[in-house]
Amino acid sequence: MYRINKVRRETKEEKVATAIGKLLSDFYLDLEKVGYYLARATPYLIYRRALEVLESAKFQEDKIEHNRIGYDSDRLP
Repeated sequence: MYRINKVRRETKEEKVATAIGKLLSDFYLDLEKVGYYLARATPYLIYRRALEVLESAKFQEDKIEHNRIGYDSDRLP
């Protein structure tokens, strides 16, 4: 006999996204200075990876907006 485990586990990527969201939820944080230090204090590869994450977020935002409006739907309203 075997047991089916239906517990949803959070992926490493989801954990990182949640952590970034928690850090950015501090509205007293100066985001321009964060960007300055990210570009200056981290290696170039880390900076480029951060830009890749932001580009992906922008793309996903556009897809979510199209789904909300109904562009991807074959049904007429």
